[in-house]
Order: sequence, then structure tokens, then C-alpha cells
Amino acid sequence: MTEPPLSPHSLSMLGAAAVAADSGEAAAAAPPASFEQVYDAYFPYIWRSVQRLGTPAAHVDDVVQEVFIVVHRKLGTFEGRSSVKTWLYGIALRVARAHRLRVRARMESQGTDAEALHAPPATRPDDRAENAEAAKVVNRLLDGLDDDQREVFVLAELEQLTAPEIAETLDVKLNTIYSRLRLAREAFAEAAARHRARDGWRTG
Repeated sequence: MTEPPLSPHSLSMLGAAAVAADSGEAAAAAPPASFEQVYDAYFPYIWRSVQRLGTPAAHVDDVVQEVFIVVHRKLGTFEGRSSVKTWLYGIALRVARAHRLRVRARMESQGTDAEALHAPPATRPDDRAENAEAAKVVNRLLDGLDDDQREVFVLAELEQLTAPEIAETLDVKLNTIYSRLRLAREAFAEAAARHRARDGWRTG
């Protein structure tokens, strides 16, 4: 079962947003020898991942730190059944998801404005790529997806994982992954079209 591709315009935006791929990720299948090597090689990747998963900018530092605390504790149990990158993403996903739930519960109890959590933007370790306008637009569009759709979309379109790999990473049935990905692509394409229309109106 396959899914239709995004429009060329949307794909070009995604390509610009994903251009900051760390060169150390190419050899992800070989487990590094130490926590320090994992940290050095994958810190930019984890930073991007927790942002793309909807972590408020003001909280990215804390979430990334929490991810690597878990990595430090569990690195000795890594058996190499998946790539290091996939293993790390699974940890980042669970930590970011738990953090989002805590933030939402706190906002509901305190009446906090959600927009305040997205400003000011966090300082990024890969500023040159992530501060590009295309990356900012993509992150705004991702905010319009629900959590399940966003997770699948990020893995498929930004991290270039296959549907079976996503199913393994998220521990979700393959058919469910296809369904979520279809809905996410449709929602993203609609949001991108609205953005282009607004941008055309302002520049026109």
C-alpha cells in the first residue's frame, strides 16, 4: 500500500526544513562506543526532533536534557536491533509526548496562554538551517496537526523513514500508520495552501 506524494512546493519546503541533517547520522546503524559519542553525534538531531514533535520553544532545553538522561541510563541495554537513530527517536518521542501532556494539564489548570510558550524562539545548535524561513513555516504548519498525525508525518516526510519502520518505532499497526500518514499529508497540504493564499494576498 502506498501513499501519494506531497506537492512539489510542499516537498521543497520540507527539504529546506530538513537540510540540517547531521553528517554523523549516516552511520546510524553502528552503535557508538560511549554516551559521549552518542551525545556529540545526535544532539542536533534530538534538538530538531523534539521541536518538530511540538515541544514549546521555551521548553526545548529541558526536554532535550531529559532525553539524554534517559539515553545515559539505557545505553547499556541497547542491543542493536534497530539503528541508533531510530532508538533515540523512540526515546525522544516518549519524552516529548509526556512533556506535552504535562504542559497541557498545567495550562488548563492555570489558564495559561499557549502562544506564550512558543516565544521567544529557542536558540538552536544548527541555527543556519533551522532559522531558514522555510523551516519556520513548516514548524507552524506542523502545529496544525494532531499529535498522532504529527509524529507520523515527521518520521515519514522529514526523517524519511518507511511506513514499516514508523510502525516499529511507534509500536503501532502498519495500517494505522498508513491511515494517519494519509490524513496528516492531507491536513498539511491544506494548511500549506492556506499559507500560500495568505502570503500571496499580502505580497499581491
